Amino acid sequence: MQKTRQKILEYIKAHGEATVEDLSLALDDLTAVTVRHHLDVLRSQGMISVPEVRHRTSPGRPRYTYTLTEKAQAFFPKNINSLTTHMLSELKYSLDDSQVNVIFEGVATRMASELGSGPEDEPFEDRLDRVVEHLSSQGYDARWEHHPDGFVLYTSNCPYSGVVDNHTDLCGLDIRYISQLLGTVPRRLTHILEGEETCSYLVPDSQVPASLTH
Repeated sequence: MQKTRQKILEYIKAHGEATVEDLSLALDDLTAVTVRHHLDVLRSQGMISVPEVRHRTSPGRPRYTYTLTEKAQAFFPKNINSLTTHMLSELKYSLDDSQVNVIFEGVATRMASELGSGPEDEPFEDRLDRVVEHLSSQGYDARWEHHPDGFVLYTSNCPYSGVVDNHTDLCGLDIRYISQLLGTVPRRLTHILEGEETCSYLVPDSQVPASLTH
């Protein structure tokens, strides 16, 4: 997730609620316009609740307070990273590589099935819009853009952070997952694990599924 938005979530988590003015001060006097932009993005992702009026004890315009949704709680530390790390270690200790790959393929299929199917003649741009919305709801902070050779999908946040350093094969699971969401196997261009700001995936025009042409 983008760092400023993460700080906003952390501040509201610590204080229970916050106004734009509270967040502006907490973020080194970030302008109110910029704070509201980040809050709007977080609301669109289902992370922030509809603002409520805070009644003032002195004259002036009403202030609005923002609180976290239940979905936002997934972005705060829990013991899940330790549990996942140990479960993956035990899995790979008990099974051979081919068996682990079968399990990862099954997990990717189950994850991708949550997207659901679009119209039969769905344009690939529409498919990308749905994929981006789905991935962002899963913590990937995704977007896409046109590329001279086709389309590029970007994910700015790694939902496996804290686990993937010891289990890099999760990146393989991830590309299986994204491939199934897209309906084609993309080519990875950049990789967060290699110090890049995003993971990015190119889908050349030649690889766009026939039923999803643009």
